Amino acid sequence: MKGDEAGKQWQGMSEEIIAGMTEWRKQRPNARFSEIEAELDRRMSELRAKMLGDLAMQSSQSEWEGGEDGPKCPKCGAKLVGKGKKKRKLQTTGGREVEIEREYGVCPACGAGIFPPG
Repeated sequence: MKGDEAGKQWQGMSEEIIAGMTEWRKQRPNARFSEIEAELDRRMSELRAKMLGDLAMQSSQSEWEGGEDGPKCPKCGAKLVGKGKKKRKLQTTGGREVEIEREYGVCPACGAGIFPPG
């Protein structure tokens, strides 16, 4: 996903969070600070996970599109050879699951397999 497209999605999610929190607060005029914080954190963690996944995939894509200066093996420094895309699920610190798809790289010199590269 390109940066502009991702930015539009993040903006849309941000607007939904604001509208949702405004409505949530109207329905709970006596909510305590800790309740407001918990609800806001719950809603923001979704946006955070989306941004994190999108940004991670952009970083990986730019590494492999780097031409001759593509990703290098962290063990021996040889240029990695792409072996196709693989999916991986990661946990954010907020407890959300993020699925990223990245190129799987293999080092032709030492045989190390790297996912995600870099």
